[in-house]
Amino acid sequence: MSTPDDFTRLPIPTDTTEPGSGPPLHDACAPLRELVGVWRGEGEVDYPTIDGPFRFGQQVTISHDGRPFLRHQAQAWLLDAEGQVLRPAAWETGWWRPGAEGRLELLLTHATGLLEAFYGSARPGRWTLETETVLATATAKEVRAAQRSYALRGDVLDYAESREMVGEPMTPHVSATLHRVRSRS
Repeated sequence: MSTPDDFTRLPIPTDTTEPGSGPPLHDACAPLRELVGVWRGEGEVDYPTIDGPFRFGQQVTISHDGRPFLRHQAQAWLLDAEGQVLRPAAWETGWWRPGAEGRLELLLTHATGLLEAFYGSARPGRWTLETETVLATATAKEVRAAQRSYALRGDVLDYAESREMVGEPMTPHVSATLHRVRSRS
């Protein structure tokens, strides 16, 4: 039987978002290399069932620990007209999992009670995905499908998402422009 002291001898896993720090990126993650980092910016959320559009701020962190996947964390905050935070908004966490020949999986869990499995492809500077599976808890909004696209322009990451939910057909829902955050080191 293990004791808590046994665990103090284990290495502490370290995710990295900075090139050259931490473990080397796994070769399987090469199609995702450009996504690794911390991204911050603003966007707009709108949908026929909300009284929008609304501005939001977002931070996306995509990191790795040397294994053949990337960790994804995204937080968003609703903003007022002056760009001040009104309140927390979306929170999601998950994993980018590369496959053969540029195929991708993106597994996401949302604080709103959704679990999504996206499948898609990677091309240089562009990643497109759509859901294969959406699971929802009893208290989550009905979401039938989603599509995401990410496009890189230098240190700028454009992101867009469409959703088929709450009785509406596939409709644009979220778009954002995020900038790579550099460390001060």
